[in-house]
Amino acid sequence: MRKDKILLVEDDSTLSFIIQDALTREGFDVICASNGETGLRIFKESSPDIVVADVMMPKMDGFEMVRLIRLSSPAVPVLFLTARTALDDVVKGFELGANDYLRKPFQLAELIVRIKSLLNRTRLKYQEDASITLEDCDLDFSSQRLKINGETIELTHIEAVILNELFSHPDAVVETRDLMIRIWNNDDYNNLNRLHGFIHKLRKHLSKSASLDIINARGLGYKLTTKKSIELI
Repeated sequence: MRKDKILLVEDDSTLSFIIQDALTREGFDVICASNGETGLRIFKESSPDIVVADVMMPKMDGFEMVRLIRLSSPAVPVLFLTARTALDDVVKGFELGANDYLRKPFQLAELIVRIKSLLNRTRLKYQEDASITLEDCDLDFSSQRLKINGETIELTHIEAVILNELFSHPDAVVETRDLMIRIWNNDDYNNLNRLHGFIHKLRKHLSKSASLDIINARGLGYKLTTKKSIELI
């Protein structure tokens, strides 16, 4: 049976050894790197199932490494380990495509639980085909591209996640809470305005479509529906 492969990027050699040992005992295949530059190279060579990375590292920090990873791999889960507790740092990590973060110092048992949770969630979320076609729009989640009448729009990771959820449930309300949990792994009210901002950008993208639009379900969330059906309301 194939083991889940973890890329651990941590410049503290002692902590890296402790984490690697604990994860190996849990049955994971663990590959280690001591900085973001090496981590990025190993990621491209080994195609891990999940990335666990420190933020503050030499040569290339965790933020930049994940930004570059997300250019080609939007779906692989990323968990940041960080001693930085400022809200801006946490927000930046999620906007770059992180799925979760754990503040140092932490318990190894919590790290293991979070890794397993991310792996399970990823399997459930991406069992479906990466490409979804609705009306005159085609969403390719794996490449983070939206095609509308032949025109290609490059999406950010968060934009692709939101559209993937909406395209997977056409004409149904996708709750705000569910979207925030999928994007930021929590439903913190402070993220609500940021979510509205991403929806606003996606509406601009879909203005090129003759068929699809995103409408508000007041107090609940959003619905992807056809412009024709909106006109009949």
